[in-house]
Formats: sequence, structure tokens, C-alpha cells
Amino acid sequence: MFGHFFKPKTHDAHRVPPGQVLTEKFPVLTYGPTPALRLEEVRLEVKGQVEEAKTFSWADLMALPQSDLTADFHCVTRWSKLDVEWRGIRVLDLMQQIRLKPQAKAVLVHCYGGYTTNLSLDDFLLEHNLLAHTLFGQPLPREHGGPLRLVVPHLYAWKSAKWVRGFQFLDREELGFWETNGYHRRGDPWKEERFSD
Repeated sequence: MFGHFFKPKTHDAHRVPPGQVLTEKFPVLTYGPTPALRLEEVRLEVKGQVEEAKTFSWADLMALPQSDLTADFHCVTRWSKLDVEWRGIRVLDLMQQIRLKPQAKAVLVHCYGGYTTNLSLDDFLLEHNLLAHTLFGQPLPREHGGPLRLVVPHLYAWKSAKWVRGFQFLDREELGFWETNGYHRRGDPWKEERFSD
């Protein structure tokens, strides 16, 4: 189902978290239907514990600085893919447009199709996190979250939410879909935080 699995080469072994195997393919795992969005329909809403709620169109997002990211990708179902190449808007560049209120402590990521996932501000506001629209030099395919997905490479892939439509900043943690269904609230692959205690 997931393609060819293999053991990492010795020089790559330090990049593979415990309990993971490498794959050359890029498996597709999704909860629920795959939305079909035209670019002109895309809206990214930022709300909650912010000084001013804002909504970004696709054109607004494309006008922001664009960045490249090559990062390893780790799925909680125990496969990893090394050196995935993304392009998009760094979360930190998007957040230059937003003023958080002092009480903001967490973010709930909302997606087209109803999926949600939660992140602490410490995990969200990082240099390497990206709103990706390009995968390996091509427009991000629908099945991989196109036209826009969040990439949070230091956590398991369910935190890298597909089809993102908004960020809701909260004064306390609120669990998302998989987190309320038994997955770990954070999901650090190096600690094997797969499931809640």
C-alpha cells in the first residue's frame, strides 16, 4: 500500500525517528473526503486571540514572501520520507501581518472538510513551519493537501494539516480531531508521542 520500504543508509540513520521505516513513495492518508478548491475560492482566516481578525485570499498569500523548505516527513503510521521539497509561505512571514493578544497560548488549525489539529504557540511559531503550495517543484496535488497545507516537519504528519482554511488562536489548548480520538496532544516523533496516555 505504501510502496517500497527500506532501511536507511548509515549516514541517514540519525534522521529516522525510532519505530519508523523509510519509503521512496509519498503515501496518501486522509480522513474524510478530498476537497476540490479552485485557487480563487481559497481563503485563510486568522481569528481568535488576535488584535484584528484577517482573511487572506490566494492573491494575498502569493504576495507574501515565498520560501523553500527541504525537510523530512514522519507519519504516525510508521513511515518516513526524507528530503521532501516544499515551497510556500513561512508561518513567521504570515504572522508578520498578525498581532497576537498576550493571552494567546495555542492555535487550532481549521481545514476545508472539517478537519482540525492543535499546536502550542511554541510549536507553531517556528522558522521551518510552512504554508505549502508546491511539492517537488509542482503545484501541491489535491491528495497531498493542495492547494494549501501546513507543514510542521518536527512533529508527526497529522499536525501538517491538509487544505488549511484558518488559524484560530486560543487562550488555552483545545484538542483537534485526532487528538480527541486518542492521538497524542503534541506528536513528537523522536519521543514516539503517537497516542495519548
